[in-house]
Amino acid sequence: MSRVSYNDLLEAGAHFGHLKSKWNPKMAPYIFMEARGIHIIDLNKTVAKLEEAANAIKQVARSGKKVLFVATKKQAKDIVADAANRVGMPYIVERWPGGMLTNFATVRKSVKKMAGFDKMATDGTFAIISKKERLQITRQKAKMEKFLGSIVDLGKLPAALFIVDINKEHIAVAEAKKLNIPTFAITDTNTDPTQVDFAVPANDDATKSIALIVDTMAKAIEEGLAERKLDKEAEKDREEEGTTADGGINVEYVGKDEAGADEDTDSVQTAKKPGRKRTTTAKKN
Repeated sequence: MSRVSYNDLLEAGAHFGHLKSKWNPKMAPYIFMEARGIHIIDLNKTVAKLEEAANAIKQVARSGKKVLFVATKKQAKDIVADAANRVGMPYIVERWPGGMLTNFATVRKSVKKMAGFDKMATDGTFAIISKKERLQITRQKAKMEKFLGSIVDLGKLPAALFIVDINKEHIAVAEAKKLNIPTFAITDTNTDPTQVDFAVPANDDATKSIALIVDTMAKAIEEGLAERKLDKEAEKDREEEGTTADGGINVEYVGKDEAGADEDTDSVQTAKKPGRKRTTTAKKN
């Protein structure tokens, strides 16, 4: 059963595309018809593509890797931030930092610098510097938190990106493509779906459409995280059972070894006795 129904998408207005004059010909397979100069997206294909994308992103979460959510357009910011926070994933809802992926080491340095400002506020450094310096540091920290605060926990490159508008976030798409990072995205009729790995054809401007698709992807991530937790618990149980089995003493096995050792010793002693007798007899002769 699909995670989202045709009617859910219809009610959210996910079928409304852009004007015919603004369309991208590569979206033709996902366009159902034209009405009053506006392209209408085939929601049956949206359902199928959304299900495919949700299953794939679920596996990313189940593997314990991070998915970076990207949406800097006004109507998607809060929706994406709330969904990403709910599943504990990093996100970018302000300006995309150039080199966020391709120059990740430098971005991490900025994040560490921001953490250093927090430390200065608690270790007494602020008490010994001038008021002007404190003001400059506070302003710089606030600016960095605005743009980088949502990726503090991103210690390494994300395993995948989820993007709301690939035309607006074309730099993010290009960087991910360069590094072979899988991309998931909502693709409207004015975009090129071949630029991403998992394209979900739908309206990427309507708030309801964005919210429905983002929520569906977030729930898929939650499923993946829940299954990962179950996998870990099952693995822990297996390890505990293995430890118990290894630490136990098999009395029957030990008895056999000891009995076998006695039999071997007796055999050796028996074999040696005739040898000593023959040696003695030879000396007498």
